[in-house]
This record gives sequence, structure tokens and C-alpha cells, in this order.
Amino acid sequence: MHPTDSPPHDDNHADDSHAHDSHVDGSNPDDPNDARTEGRRPEGSVEQSTQGVGPWPGGPDAWPEGDHYDRELLERGDSRNVIDRYRYWRMDAIVADLDQHRHPFHVAIENWQHDMNIGSIVRSANAFAADTVHIVGRKRWNKRGAMVTDRYQHVLHHPDIAALVAWAGEAGLPIIAVDNVPGAVLLETYSFPRECLLLFGQEGPGLSPEALVAAETVVEISQFGSTRSINASAAAAVTMHAWVREHHDFDAGQGVVGGTRPGAGQAPRAGGTPSA
Repeated sequence: MHPTDSPPHDDNHADDSHAHDSHVDGSNPDDPNDARTEGRRPEGSVEQSTQGVGPWPGGPDAWPEGDHYDRELLERGDSRNVIDRYRYWRMDAIVADLDQHRHPFHVAIENWQHDMNIGSIVRSANAFAADTVHIVGRKRWNKRGAMVTDRYQHVLHHPDIAALVAWAGEAGLPIIAVDNVPGAVLLETYSFPRECLLLFGQEGPGLSPEALVAAETVVEISQFGSTRSINASAAAAVTMHAWVREHHDFDAGQGVVGGTRPGAGQAPRAGGTPSA
């Protein structure tokens, strides 16, 4: 983590005029379908995936011990889009565990036109364990592509580029913009700072002039076909993966987190306990 007086994970950011963390507690205040309350999953807001698991075999007497387990999920099954390690865990316990190994890069996305790519970028940020996602511009954003991963990801809002620049300056994070504009450095030859903020623009217009001026460096992804650009969410995923390839310590045993899913009729994996 980068040194900062106000860590980006801290719930106190909810009171910051330039940044509002709306998802640390697992709720989606901008989503009218999210009526989540402590320990309950109301009808209509249940997270679905194609790899869910049923109730914990053996009933309550066989339930594993640990405060990180959700008794309702143990009883009814877990249909959420989470890796096996987190099956049956409470959502806040998952967030707390992820906080122990998030990468020190941040992702910022300009949101002036309600771009549908933002949700997909948030999903990739979760997959690559980005520290925090920053939405710049309109506070409401299209969450469809996020596949509910925003509930496990720290998301901050900034009203404009100036507010983002001020936040990044206080956090000591250089802004690395990604766009195929004249003068950009090839991503394939660029060495990313370990602690940085990756800034992406809208589908179509790309980054705003203010964003390009604010960036310490602008990088572009090499292309070899006829199209002028690749999809914004694809560009974000490529960039995050480039950072991971350069900085993640695969020898430390992290990185392959999916594991083997339990088969039908088998006892589900209990997973580990949240890191201290």
C-alpha cells in the first residue's frame, strides 16, 4: 500500500467531498435493485453464477466453524460469482480478506456518457485485485457488466479530473493515462510504476483533454489490424494484466486463486479463514 493519511479503503472517505466509497459495506446505493441489509439477501438481489454450490452437506451439525461463514449461505447454498476459496463466506469477510492482498495500482474511468464499458472494467479490476476503482464525472454508472463484483471492490467517486488529480497527489500516485494519441509510449515497452493510478477514457472519444494533461505518462496498446482502437474495457484489462506481469510476485504463491470447483455430490471446499 502507498503511504497516505487517509487510506482509500477507509470508510471515512464517505465524508470526503471529492471521493465517496459506496461499496465497502457491500451495498449499492445507486442501484434501485439492491435492498441488501445486514446478513440478508432480499428477493431480486441474489447474485447468480453458473458455478454455484448447494447447501453445506450434512446440515447444521456439519457446518464449519468461523465467523467468516454466512449461516444463510450454508443453509441455502451459494450462487455467487466468487472463487471456491470464498464459498459460503460473508461478503464483508471476503472484502476484508481481499484487502490483505490487493495490488497497489488504482483504476480510474471517466464517466461522462454513462459508458456501458465501466462495469466490465470494474469486473477486471476485481479480477486483478486493483486497490480501488475511481469513477470520474457522473456518479451513477452502468453496473451491468460488473457482474456484482463492485460489491467486493472499493469504488470512489470524483466529480471531475481536477478532484481526481488532487486525490492522487495526496496519495502520492502518478497518473498513467491509456489512449492511442500522438506522443503516447508503447505499453509493451513501458515500465509501470508499482504504485500508480491507471486512467481510462470513454468508448469512442477516449480520454478528455483535461485527463491527458493531468497524466504523467500516456501509454498506448500496440495494434496491428485495420481498426483505430480496441474496446475500452478490453484495453483496461490488457493494461492491468501488463501491470500484473511486471509487478506481481508469482513465486509468493498467489495468483492462481480459482482452484478446483467441487463436483456434484461432493462436499464443498471450506476455504481458509480471513487473514489477520
